[in-house]
Amino acid sequence: MLAIAIIEDQAAIRESLAEYLDAQPEFRCVLAAESVERFLACIGDVNPSPRLVLSDIGLPGGRSGIEGLPLIRQRLPQAEVVMLSVFVDAERVFEALRAGAVGYLEKSTMPEQVKEALLQVAAGGSPMSPAVARHVVRYFQPRRPDEELLSPREQQIVRAIEDGLSYKLIAAKLGISVETVRNHIRHVYAKLQVNSKLEALAELRRRGR
Repeated sequence: MLAIAIIEDQAAIRESLAEYLDAQPEFRCVLAAESVERFLACIGDVNPSPRLVLSDIGLPGGRSGIEGLPLIRQRLPQAEVVMLSVFVDAERVFEALRAGAVGYLEKSTMPEQVKEALLQVAAGGSPMSPAVARHVVRYFQPRRPDEELLSPREQQIVRAIEDGLSYKLIAAKLGISVETVRNHIRHVYAKLQVNSKLEALAELRRRGR
């Protein structure tokens, strides 16, 4: 079983997710905390350590879910973090991915789909919900000729996700394996992070810093 932890301030959602995931044969929910601070205070007493962390963004306390990402990764270097949030604006989506999240889901995602997304992460994938896919499409189009673009296959996959297709349906439609779909999504996330760093450096140079 995969050890999983949840960071969510709304008790009803936190308890519902914990109960659902703990009832699945693939998972064992070892910690459910209402804030990053509470999570960090309790994680040392948890055994086994979580391999997957599902975290909200808007949290009480001094740190948001995004601000907590580096701290979580520092304490749990082997764990993967997936964001689950009502916020699906491009700024927060990309900020979370650049801070180390391996996936980003809307809080309206059904529990069964959350489970599937976490299993994708455990298998080496990076789940992306349709709202995130829309931001990715807009981010890369149009781009300047000297910037890294999505490959034709990556564009096909992101647009299919935007249309609401599952990885399995995308694989069948394109005649490729689910593992190949996961790899392409990983590459898309990697390009987002590389581009952001290049743009940040260019902006600093423009400002003479």
